[in-house]
Amino acid sequence: MKQIFISFLFLASQSVMAQTETLTKEDLYKEIQPLKSSIQTLQIQNSNLKDEVAFLKNQIFVTSGTIDSLKAQAQANNNAILLTANELGIKISATESNTNQKITEVDESLSQNSLYGIIGVLSAILLSSLLYWLLSKRQKIDKSEVVEQLSQTKTSIEESLIKEFGKQTDLIENQLQLLAKQKTDSSMNSNLEPDHSLALKVASEINLIERNIILMDKGTKGLKQLERSVGKLKDNLSANGYEMPELLGKQYHQGMKVIVTSSIPDENLEKDNEIITKVLIPQVNYNEKMIQTAQIEVSVGI
Repeated sequence: MKQIFISFLFLASQSVMAQTETLTKEDLYKEIQPLKSSIQTLQIQNSNLKDEVAFLKNQIFVTSGTIDSLKAQAQANNNAILLTANELGIKISATESNTNQKITEVDESLSQNSLYGIIGVLSAILLSSLLYWLLSKRQKIDKSEVVEQLSQTKTSIEESLIKEFGKQTDLIENQLQLLAKQKTDSSMNSNLEPDHSLALKVASEINLIERNIILMDKGTKGLKQLERSVGKLKDNLSANGYEMPELLGKQYHQGMKVIVTSSIPDENLEKDNEIITKVLIPQVNYNEKMIQTAQIEVSVGI
């Protein structure tokens, strides 16, 4: 079997040699040229690889030196830390010993007189607190007394005003009698235009009294009697043909025949809601015709 295989190889080699002999030089050149190019390329790549290997070796050498330097530095730091820790341990022990010694000295230095001093300080603090409490209570009592005095003063002033306004109503009543006589004289002479000046003056005085009544406490002595007197004056004025329309507290709206002197924001009212809160000059009508325009103050909701 082995001899047969050898014979087969011999025949094959003879066949190849026979084919090679038939190749021309040109064919050989074509076959060899690519191989030469490949070899040159491999040589260039090999040269590049050698350069890279040399560069990596150099980097490894530098890195190795850096690592050694870091190891040495770390060891030095470790030694410094150990040394510092030992020094701190010694200082802490010494400090603790000194502190304990001082505490012992303080404990020993506290005598009975020192304790009496502490008790005295505490007593003074307690006494001061007691005095502060008494003074605070006294101040509250004083405030209550001041409020009571102010309330009494306000009541006294209002009562005095009511008396003065009572006298003024008597004078207005006399003016109304003159107004009635004036009306009678005018009716006898129809050619004369009625003079409204006295009526307008009476209306302004009545309005002034009403503005002050609103500001008074409802329980003030004599207030109800004054209100009845004012109502009677308005009735007498009406009997002479003059009316004072009630505007105070009414809803204000555009188109009203009044003069708005000021508008005051009021957070207690609904937004954009406008209420007449003060009548500075009253509106006066004569025989259902307006002869005086009211001047009012309006509060506007915000």
